[in-house]
Amino acid sequence: MNQNRLPSGDSTNRRSFVLKGAALGVGAVAAGTLSSGLAFAAGTDSTGPTQGDIAILRFLAALEILEADLWQQYNELGGIQDSEVPGGTGSPGYTAAIQILDSDMAQYIHDNTEDEVSHFTFLNAYLASKGAQPVSLKRFRTLQGSQATGAKKNQKRLTNLMQLTVDTSFWTRYRSRTQNPDPPFNNTFPPAIPGLLNGQFPAIPRTDDDLKGFVPGNPPTIPDHLQAIANTAGFHFAFIEQGGTSLYPQLAQRVTSPEVLRILLSIGPTETMHFQTWQDKAGNAPALTDPTNGLKFPDLNSKPLGGEDFQTNLIMPEPTVFLNPGLPAVSIVRPTETRGAAMAAVKALTDDGLFRGQSPDFFAVLSQLAMAADAAVRGG
Repeated sequence: MNQNRLPSGDSTNRRSFVLKGAALGVGAVAAGTLSSGLAFAAGTDSTGPTQGDIAILRFLAALEILEADLWQQYNELGGIQDSEVPGGTGSPGYTAAIQILDSDMAQYIHDNTEDEVSHFTFLNAYLASKGAQPVSLKRFRTLQGSQATGAKKNQKRLTNLMQLTVDTSFWTRYRSRTQNPDPPFNNTFPPAIPGLLNGQFPAIPRTDDDLKGFVPGNPPTIPDHLQAIANTAGFHFAFIEQGGTSLYPQLAQRVTSPEVLRILLSIGPTETMHFQTWQDKAGNAPALTDPTNGLKFPDLNSKPLGGEDFQTNLIMPEPTVFLNPGLPAVSIVRPTETRGAAMAAVKALTDDGLFRGQSPDFFAVLSQLAMAADAAVRGG
């Protein structure tokens, strides 16, 4: 990608860096990305992709690469191991804990992984077919993943699944009948699992120590600490896929080419299918308290929680206010506000802890890709 590196002594906090990224200017952050990334005959075909379209596709390709990286880690330990999604050898203990949420979890994890790999592979191939530069994040594969049996221990990663801070406000946002996060409403929503916002928690076993106490059988013995890791994963699955559910319609409002619009409208709904599946499975997470760190998973159907805003079997978007409070309630994807959508996605993933341990250069590249996507204008 040929981005310029930030000074090696830069100690900028990673979260604040992403928030400030929009103010840095293209010339100040990884200056080579836009010029090389948009090397194609823009404007020669009135129906072809514009420079803004290419910027959006490159940002989405980068996010799909990151998604594929995290899903591959989940699949190595808890998914089906086959040639379609090569990687690890599986962890019986982690797989058993994940299957408490649903007996088909291994298949779902496998298929979600395969989907994300297909997304970034297709987007990069399409970019190349239009003479634009595909996205590569290979040089940022520097993070150590799980060292538990079943993981590909020597594989360097882009994402960190062992220190997550998961925002589960998506749960109440999709169940509320009176509130909407988009303007003019700008509502906020309580998280389903408040504890996941108050620490750094593993969603995969870090080492075999996290598997201690597991005894295979029918039923297996699953210690609360291991089940808490699986519960964290279940809510993290939904967190990741609700982001894609919103991002594709958000950015589709900015594209010009009918073909690029078709791409976004074709890939986006698969993210929504993932999200609905995962929030359904997260609802089966057993109530417990992790004895090693105090992380609590409440019974979301019990009092004093209770009510539709927490009800576990409400996995279809409840009708809510949209555009104008004078209009009837409608079942919708939310949020879909397009302004700043790409940078908001980067901030959400950063706050999630996915990038803990990444370099300032990584954040610079991701921020610039997001800024370019947010700068795209339909017909511009």
